[in-house]
Amino acid sequence: MAKALLGYIGNDARLIDETQRLRRRVAELEAVVLRLQAENDALSAQLHDGDLLTVPDAIGDHASTRA
Repeated sequence: MAKALLGYIGNDARLIDETQRLRRRVAELEAVVLRLQAENDALSAQLHDGDLLTVPDAIGDHASTRA
């Protein structure tokens, strides 16, 4: 697909520069999203005292009695 896009853009330096700038910006935004997700996870862990990956005993007991 990259070759198809490059063929579409041709040798127009302005379009090539704009494409490179946009790719850099997308990479920057992806990094921001990852950072924000990590911060959100850390805040959620603090809110729930780090018990994000555990099942409360009441739910576990209820599930085992239904099986």
